[in-house]
Amino acid sequence: MLPSVLGLSTPAAFAAEPNCRAIESTSARLSCYDAAFPPKARKPTEAGIDLSSGYKDPFLAEEARTAAKLKNICRGC
Repeated sequence: MLPSVLGLSTPAAFAAEPNCRAIESTSARLSCYDAAFPPKARKPTEAGIDLSSGYKDPFLAEEARTAAKLKNICRGC
């Protein structure tokens, strides 16, 4: 009895989700899901670093060089 009471008292149990699966049109179904579950805002890449402090990540330059080298690898040539 207790789990059923707890399950009914959660806010998610009261939220009525639209039936987006039943929509035939792909674009209409996508817009239905977008309205039901809006995208979350992206965090900035350096959210924890104060740019005014003058801190420079020593690994950013090395990471950029490695990424550039990996882009030049031909796979399946």
